[in-house]
Amino acid sequence: MTAAVQNSPNLAVHLVNGILAIKPLANLAKHQARQMMIKRAEKIGVPWTKAVEKLQARDWSTDLAQVQNPQLAYPDYYVTSFHAYDNGNLSWLAAFEVEPAAYAVHAKIWPGAEAQGDRQLRQSYHNILKPLLSQEPRDILDIGCSVGLSTFALQEVYPQAKVTGLDLSPYFLAVANYRAQQRQANINWVHAAAESTGLPDKSFDLVSLFLICHELPQVPTRQIFAEARRLLRPGGHLAIMDMNPKSEIYKKMPTYILTLLKSTEPYLDEYFSLDIEQALIDAGFQRPTITSNTPRHRTVIAQVRD
Repeated sequence: MTAAVQNSPNLAVHLVNGILAIKPLANLAKHQARQMMIKRAEKIGVPWTKAVEKLQARDWSTDLAQVQNPQLAYPDYYVTSFHAYDNGNLSWLAAFEVEPAAYAVHAKIWPGAEAQGDRQLRQSYHNILKPLLSQEPRDILDIGCSVGLSTFALQEVYPQAKVTGLDLSPYFLAVANYRAQQRQANINWVHAAAESTGLPDKSFDLVSLFLICHELPQVPTRQIFAEARRLLRPGGHLAIMDMNPKSEIYKKMPTYILTLLKSTEPYLDEYFSLDIEQALIDAGFQRPTITSNTPRHRTVIAQVRD
């Protein structure tokens, strides 16, 4: 899920940060943001409530056991409130609501897109990425794969590749694994931290981060770039699709909407102030290409530097 914040410190940013520093107001903003998404989803024909109730009715113990690494220690930045959930991504409710939330949040990217906006967003990313790859990737890593929406899209575009989805939330991965079984999709799910995956050196041709960087502080972002560099083979690519800090939409967003959205994303200020181009160069990549793929998103593609 994506949100918004102004590019540089100004009165609106200080006002929003001041509001969110007051816990009762922050909780109210999170509640309002979530209700706004649910209403939007139902309005465009996405049955948010029924879909979540259907998932809640299942016994998830087997699915969780198949993907969870019980020895994993969660980094401090991850054990916080995300997306209006007090336990952030470490909860079943968060996992059950990812898909309808994605449809709701991305419904307004293009006029008239409605429930198809999410699919169009993912397709816009691959329309930029695929022509820039010198050859079809054999092994793909989807970092921050969530419940698998981005992973399944990668598998559709590169059907011959071996695809791995990695995430910190075992609840997300359990839902991803369930969805993969429904699709009869052969995907390797890994429960690990993106900055320390434990995967072998030079084992992937493509590493993808789809709507992940805006949910990270700058330090782990840089660590993840370095980890991606370690994991990529010579000539491999790191591809990033995320919010575009230079979009006029974010600059002109009303303070009320900004407050609601920013209440669900604790690290937006850090993301918007990150020099992503320099961070990638520092991590061992060539100078990346940066392309707008929607009015408010960008695709960043960097190839391994020899």
